[in-house]
Amino acid sequence: MPIRLFHAYWYLLAVILGTAFFLTPAAVGAVQDSQLPLAPPEGPVILVVAGNIARVNIEDEAHFDELMLQALPTHTLHTHTVVTDGTHRFDGVLMRDLLSHVGAQGETVRALALNSYSLDIPVRDFHEFDVLLATHMDGQRLRSHNKGPLWIIYPRDQHRKLQDIRYDYRWVWQLHRLTVQ
Repeated sequence: MPIRLFHAYWYLLAVILGTAFFLTPAAVGAVQDSQLPLAPPEGPVILVVAGNIARVNIEDEAHFDELMLQALPTHTLHTHTVVTDGTHRFDGVLMRDLLSHVGAQGETVRALALNSYSLDIPVRDFHEFDVLLATHMDGQRLRSHNKGPLWIIYPRDQHRKLQDIRYDYRWVWQLHRLTVQ
């Protein structure tokens, strides 16, 4: 009888520890993030993601304020642009991370700017290159008068292929809406 209790004790301890391992805060957060709708924005909306997405917060769209974008992993990219002089530092979120965050499924993303410029961008670009959804240039928050609030930035200096004019058209500034198709 004491040996059975000893084995039962270790079995129970293993079950408890195993359950605790699988229910770590990170694991719980990952499950919650992928299944729960997005929290609603608390500040002014600077980006709307629509189309074929799984996570929404206002009707069938994902609306983001500045703090919501800042909560995503941030990245830095140093590159030249065709519309500015010299190399600049851009900070923001990777497009592939943003699309993953909203559960996007599609072949293209239609980018729409405040000035009504619209362009379809292949989703494969975001997986092939570290394409940035920039919020800052040279440490300064992008505003509508200087290409903001958001600017799609390709790592032009890191890939010769991206120095082709066909990619230059994909640098959508004053971005405010993405539609996954």
